Amino acid sequence: MTSDQPLPSPEIAPADGRLGVVCVGLGAVATTFIAGVELIRRGMAEPFGSLTQLGTIRLGKRTEERAPLIREFVPLSGLDDLVFGAWDPFEDDAYVSAVKAGVLDVGRHLEPIAEALRDIQPMPAAFDPAYVKRLDGPNVMADRSKRGQLEGIRDDLRAFRERHGCDRMVMIWCASTEVFVDPGPAHADLDRFVAAIDADDPAITPSMLYAYAALLEGVPFANGAPNLTVDIPALRDLASASGVPICGKDFKTGQTMVKTALAPMFKARMLGMDGWYSTNILGNRDGEVLDDPESFRTKETSKLGVLDTILQPDVYPQLYGDIDHVVRINYYPPRGDNKEGWDNIDFFGWLGYPMQMKVNFLCRDSILAAPLALDLTLFLDLAQRAGMAGIQEWLSFYFKAPQVAPGLYPEHDLFIQHTKLKNTLRWMMGEEQITHLGVEYYAEDYLPQD
Repeated sequence: MTSDQPLPSPEIAPADGRLGVVCVGLGAVATTFIAGVELIRRGMAEPFGSLTQLGTIRLGKRTEERAPLIREFVPLSGLDDLVFGAWDPFEDDAYVSAVKAGVLDVGRHLEPIAEALRDIQPMPAAFDPAYVKRLDGPNVMADRSKRGQLEGIRDDLRAFRERHGCDRMVMIWCASTEVFVDPGPAHADLDRFVAAIDADDPAITPSMLYAYAALLEGVPFANGAPNLTVDIPALRDLASASGVPICGKDFKTGQTMVKTALAPMFKARMLGMDGWYSTNILGNRDGEVLDDPESFRTKETSKLGVLDTILQPDVYPQLYGDIDHVVRINYYPPRGDNKEGWDNIDFFGWLGYPMQMKVNFLCRDSILAAPLALDLTLFLDLAQRAGMAGIQEWLSFYFKAPQVAPGLYPEHDLFIQHTKLKNTLRWMMGEEQITHLGVEYYAEDYLPQD
C-alpha cells in the first residue's frame, strides 16, 4: 500500500464482557466520574457532557438524514459492563472521598449509590511526595523503590482483572499534576528507561511507572494531567510495538476549552491580538497542588501552547507576532471544586482599531472532567479492539496538550479536533468522510450548462 492510499477500515472485535476501569487517583475527578456512571446506569441521572452517550454523527449527504447516536454507530462497551478501581495515597473509599471533594450533593447523588462507592477501596499508591509536593498520605506501597512500585502496579492490575472477571481494562490518570520534568536520556529508549528504573533515577516519575505498567499488561492508558508521563520516546515506541493505545495530555475542561473555541474565531476573521491574560482561582486538591511552583510550571506549559498553535504567529506575524500571553492559577480554598476563570483579550480589527473581550467562566472542574474520562475510557477500549496501537491523535478533542506523532504539531482548534474525531469513527466503520464541501447540491448553478 502506498502512503497516498487510504488505510482500510479495521476489523473491530466485539465489546463482550466486563471492562475494568482503573483510575490513578481517587479524588474529585475520579469519584465524580465513578459516581456519575453508577447513577446513570441506574436511570437516576443523565450523561450530560458525554459525546459517547448523547452525541450523534452525521453519515452521508445531508439529504439522507442519517444521524445515529455515536454509541449506536460504533460498538462501544455499555455502561453496565464497567467495573471500577483506583489507587490513591489516602485511605478514603470512593464514598468518603466524594463527600470530602464536595462536588456532588450527598443526599441526592451519593447516598443512593453509597454501597457501590464504599466497595471501591483505593489500592496503595506508587506515590512520592517529591513529585507532588503539597500532598502526602499513608496509603502508599511499602516498597519505595521504582522497580518495586512498578511490579506492585502490575500485580494490582492482574489481581483486579482476576477478582472482577475483566475481559479488558483501561487506565486513566486522574491524579494531581506532577512537578515539571524535561525529557532526557532516561526517556530516549526502552533500555535506558528500564535502566533508570533500576537505578531509582529521579527522571522516572510515578506517572511513568503507572503508564509503563499499563503497557506491559496490555492496558490502554490516558493521561488526564499535563505530566510528561507516556509522552516520551521509550513509552511511545513500546505502545506501538505492544499494540496498546495511548493518549494525553491534560483533560481540556475549563478555561482552555473556551480558549480553543474562541481563538479559532479570531484567526478565522483575521482579527489581530495584542494580549490574552488568563487567571484562575480554585480550591480543590488540584488547586493545592498547583500552588507549588514546580507543579504549576507543568500546567502552565500545557496551557500556554494552545494559542501559538492555533494562531500561527509565524504565518501571521502582523496579527499574532507579538502577543502577551499570561496564565495564572491561584489556590483559594473557599472556592473548592468550583473553579472561576477570568480572561481578558485585547484584539484589534480593521485599520488597527482596538477592541476587548472579557470572559468570566464559573465552572465546576470535575463536572466537566468526568464525562471526558468516560468518553476516553470507551474510545480507548474501542481503539484497542480495532487494533489501533500507539498515539490516538483523534482523541485530541479531550486534551489541552494533545499527543501527536514525532514531527507533527498538535492540532488545538476545538472544531478541527471534533471533525477529526468523528471522521475517525466514520473511517473505522467504513463510512465516507464528511468534508462539508457540498458542491454537489449546487451542480446546476456551479457547472457550465450545455
